[in-house]
Amino acid sequence: MSTAYPFLPELAELERLIKQGEGLMQARTVASVQAGRHHLPIRVLTLGSEAPDAPVVGFFGGVHGLERIGTQVILAFIHNLLMRLRWDPLLEHQLSQVRLLFMPLVNPGGMLQHRRANPGGIDLMRNAPIDAGEPVAWLLGGHRLGSWLPWYRGRHGEAMAPESQALCQVVEEELLSRPMALALDCHSGFGLRDRIWFPLASSRRPIEVLGEIYTLKTLFDQAYPHHRYVFEPQSRQYLTHGDLWDHLYLQSRHQGKGLFLPFTLEMGSWTWVRKNPRQLLSRLGPFNPIAPHRQQRVMRTHLAFMEFLTRVAGSGPRWLDGHLRSARHRMDAMHLWYRDV
Repeated sequence: MSTAYPFLPELAELERLIKQGEGLMQARTVASVQAGRHHLPIRVLTLGSEAPDAPVVGFFGGVHGLERIGTQVILAFIHNLLMRLRWDPLLEHQLSQVRLLFMPLVNPGGMLQHRRANPGGIDLMRNAPIDAGEPVAWLLGGHRLGSWLPWYRGRHGEAMAPESQALCQVVEEELLSRPMALALDCHSGFGLRDRIWFPLASSRRPIEVLGEIYTLKTLFDQAYPHHRYVFEPQSRQYLTHGDLWDHLYLQSRHQGKGLFLPFTLEMGSWTWVRKNPRQLLSRLGPFNPIAPHRQQRVMRTHLAFMEFLTRVAGSGPRWLDGHLRSARHRMDAMHLWYRDV
């Protein structure tokens, strides 16, 4: 492990992977944040095709500082890719057609301080300039009462937090400018099942690309029939103000440049707590697997879905054309997810 950031293992591992991937992967710092006496970089890594019209998949983690497992899963995927590039010509060919982007640690200050919010007390997933069109749960859905309470949105009219701005800028420049882009934001802390959420979090109305999302789900069901993910709009669970992915999705529709499909992986951390209730005694316990064997299982479980997204991005002409993109898929999606709306 790198000795550059011994006080934050995930950032140290990220720096180690950057060094290991020299010549294969590009890395840059898009922002720097202050956490106590530490200046912490927000890093972005890119790998694969340099063509401006190549499809891109973005992987994001560490938006909530307590949810370390999301960052760790992305770091494991980067390690997997770098190791395979030593011997796998098929992966080399795949990456000649697809661009991958990684932002594994969006909120390094929050992770260092063992808090969900950033060092300023702002919950980044309640921080975008978008209000829910329907009532949200008190506090949980985002509020402006003050940073001493969780789920604080920030002051009305203020610019977004530096971490939120960095994420949005990267997505706008690297993903929304492409004919096709997918995004996966890795979180934990909800439910007994792993969930793949998609927008909207601010409204129960179906989004315009619902048919494409249902097609992607169908392809994954067919290829991995034994998976345990629940695919659903986030609004089936709860509504929030200020969701960054709602903001970016709506921006993509306004620009009308290409197809943008953002997903959130919400790892079912209640299972870890149910198996080991003592985790509740730890600040990190409700959000991360503590037992080594459970952590190892989680680290390998999600690689298949991440690889699937990479392959789907490079196969757009096949799965987006013809009968797979028929109106029937949107009708099926409406029946599955919105029949009660």
